[in-house]
Amino acid sequence: MRSKQCELCDLNRPALVRPKTGQRICKDCFYYVFETEIHNVMTEHKLFHRGEKVGIGASGGKDSTVLAYVMKLLNERYDYGIELYLISVDEGIRGYRDDSLATVKRNQQQYELPMTVVSYEDLYDGWTMDNVVARIGLKNNCTYCGVFRRQALDRAALSLDIHHLVTGHNADDIAETVLMNLLRGDVARLPRSTEITTQSDTSPTKRSKPFKYTYEKEIVLYAHYKKLDYFSTECTYSPEAFRGTARAMIKQLECIRPSSILDIIYSGEAMQLSDTVQERLPQQTQCERCGFISSNRICKACMLLEGLNTGILGLGLGSDRKTRKLQSQTPECAKG
Repeated sequence: MRSKQCELCDLNRPALVRPKTGQRICKDCFYYVFETEIHNVMTEHKLFHRGEKVGIGASGGKDSTVLAYVMKLLNERYDYGIELYLISVDEGIRGYRDDSLATVKRNQQQYELPMTVVSYEDLYDGWTMDNVVARIGLKNNCTYCGVFRRQALDRAALSLDIHHLVTGHNADDIAETVLMNLLRGDVARLPRSTEITTQSDTSPTKRSKPFKYTYEKEIVLYAHYKKLDYFSTECTYSPEAFRGTARAMIKQLECIRPSSILDIIYSGEAMQLSDTVQERLPQQTQCERCGFISSNRICKACMLLEGLNTGILGLGLGSDRKTRKLQSQTPECAKG
């Protein structure tokens, strides 16, 4: 006969079935295992060092809100000795980002952490995502946004003399990325997509994912039971993204076999590129225009921006050969 008590402490009545393991546990035990697993991941991978300034990519969504809360909690509980900052990016999506930024500002007051906000409009020649979508339509808009956001976070971090960013990418996100790369035949990206920390010699900041092995459902449960203040509306432009297809597949697999999420991550970690493939990979360097990390002379952010400014909308999308062909059509006076 199934016990009516929590399977971990055997004292309290269970409040939930843990998505990751199927255990029936109480809220206190759920908080403990959730926080302890994240602490163990961070310490085993030596993500931080005492005295380090760490920026938290804060969007106001469930992942970044829980990340900020847990990072502050664990930093105080285990005395990591790190300085935490909230860094937000305003992509310029009316009716979506303005509301989510209001959530981040409330988090900033609730958690008593310093906060800075940078905007696409200020960084990218007045372009907001609303303007970008008005120009290019819904196809490929997530590519523009993702490239711009990554560099915007780097710029914000450097302005604060921060050289380490943590993001709320969870296990579901990473499994989706592995699946997307396989579906696109982009195996060269697999090793980097599963790394918990990424950095190159030419990058001004390193990035870490403390939630690498944390299930999205457990993040939602933690935010719910802790009554955390977060923004839950989906981005206006995201339903058209290819990631949605991978996400639907991951959710179906999770229903059949909950361990599928971690199994996909472990599979991605185990895959190794042959020497021949590694030799063909472009070497990371610095963009000749903006100075930020790039695998080409001109980084993707600058190429996309040039395409928007000149009206050559395919610039920066697709293969390097296609980009060079399109760039040859760009008047010299229009190049940055």
